[in-house]
Amino acid sequence: METIESLQNLRSTAGSAYSLGWKRMFKYFLYAFLVIVFLGMINIPIGWTYEIEHIHFPIMFNFFGIFTVAYFFFVVAPLQYGAKKVLLNIIRGGEIDMKELFYGFKDYLNIVLANLLMSAIIGIGIVFLVVPGIILACRLAFVPYLVVDKKLDAVKAVEESWRMTRGHGWTIFLMALMVIPIGIAGLATLGVGIIFSIIWANLAFAAIYAIVLAKKENIVSV
Repeated sequence: METIESLQNLRSTAGSAYSLGWKRMFKYFLYAFLVIVFLGMINIPIGWTYEIEHIHFPIMFNFFGIFTVAYFFFVVAPLQYGAKKVLLNIIRGGEIDMKELFYGFKDYLNIVLANLLMSAIIGIGIVFLVVPGIILACRLAFVPYLVVDKKLDAVKAVEESWRMTRGHGWTIFLMALMVIPIGIAGLATLGVGIIFSIIWANLAFAAIYAIVLAKKENIVSV
């Protein structure tokens, strides 16, 4: 198991996060692969409603638009939070319990509220100016992990994510940019590598949270 001490020894950089994600991807590949397939399946209905409302039945745009938003916030989001909990366990090298994919329904209301709050804050930033939206997205990147890992409520998770990512915003932004060349490289391998790319990127973001948290807890305990 990845101890807190070993995580504290890692640098809180994009390189360290992707390096740890790479190692964990191969050690726990089947678990991580199942998580990504699961996430892909729960997003299928969103693709279907897009096809229906924009191509086949544009007159039903409002109905399917409302359905898509509701489905995302009340079904997809809780399942995504559960997936992040499993990915975080993979990063830490702990015992993997795939039933935790459905953890979001154990703390359902709090997770829905946390996702709504985070989306609203980022959305406002993007509406007024794109750059503030990007900054807010980077600074609130830890919200889902704090909800499922530290059991924080929506408001406290947003506040704590803002504190934890202070000084790490550029790192998170760089990690997001790195997803592009990694994805292109995955597509270049006849599309097969895209699965590895998606798994790697998701594990890397869980890794940066785990590394920053470990260092924060070490400072607090000193």
